[in-house]
Amino acid sequence: MTTYRDAGVDIDAGEETVRRIKPMVRSTFTPGVLADIGAFGSFFELDLSRYQHPVLVSSVDGVGTKLKVAFRTDKHDTVGQDLVNHCVNDIAVCGAEPLYFLDYFSTGKLYPDVAEQIVRGFTTACRENGCALIGGETAEMPDLYDAGEYDLAGTIVGVVEKSEILDGSRVVEGDVLIGLPSTGLHTNGYSLARKILFAHYTVDDTPTDLGGETLGDALLRVHRSYLKSIRALLDAGAAHAFVHVTGGGIPGNTARVIPDGLGFEVDYNAWQRPALFNLIQRLGQVPEEDMRRTFNLGIGLIAVVSASSVEDAMRVLATQGEQPVRIGQVTG
Repeated sequence: MTTYRDAGVDIDAGEETVRRIKPMVRSTFTPGVLADIGAFGSFFELDLSRYQHPVLVSSVDGVGTKLKVAFRTDKHDTVGQDLVNHCVNDIAVCGAEPLYFLDYFSTGKLYPDVAEQIVRGFTTACRENGCALIGGETAEMPDLYDAGEYDLAGTIVGVVEKSEILDGSRVVEGDVLIGLPSTGLHTNGYSLARKILFAHYTVDDTPTDLGGETLGDALLRVHRSYLKSIRALLDAGAAHAFVHVTGGGIPGNTARVIPDGLGFEVDYNAWQRPALFNLIQRLGQVPEEDMRRTFNLGIGLIAVVSASSVEDAMRVLATQGEQPVRIGQVTG
């Protein structure tokens, strides 16, 4: 007699995981959530009274090979935050406010304690962003993943008034680029970073460049959310566009909001590059062009504002606890 458990799938572990995560998931529910965890589908009622022409905005993403660092450190409570915040930023730069998030967690062998840590990260970030975690999928697939490994993906849905969509069309020559600090590599460039850094260090090492921080902690710094700062600038009418600096770095992502016929200039000496990026470049002898196209280099979000609004934007960002820096401009 051969059972499903014999084949590598433990239904009891799945049920235990659901039992553990239910209270955390419920803690993210907002008034629009209509169904509890466990239904075949997730239901969310949109409050149409707030909008004249509501447009839904969605995005899907993963954490990438940053997960390999989580495996090495056996620390799993931050990668869920990374995923939610990344997705929130992607729709926030379009002008949208997040409504709800759905996750996909797949692994070779399901360990409820690991799954609980991951979901704790999801729920922490969802609460911080005012976003409901209303559904997800946990899949145990033996032989597809190495022991102790898993993958994550997430989908977010938000809403924006049609007239307030940010798509770069408001950007004009002379607009100023204001950068906001990242918290580290965020969720991009880890394949290159790991190849270089783990040839010299373990996750528990404390390279002199990092000022006493372990390499593992530096690499697992949470990809931060910029939602509150974005909303503050929009409420003040002080932004024409935003850039979430992800894969492709500052040049690749800024180009996405620059209208045809215009260009942009970035002064890479305008801010102090965090030590982790310098360590990667020095150890790997990485060409500067590759650094710029692979990493955020310490700038995780760019606000594109009119020249006349720069001082106002700086003041607004300061009230949000930001340390903004003028890093460039839009050119003709």
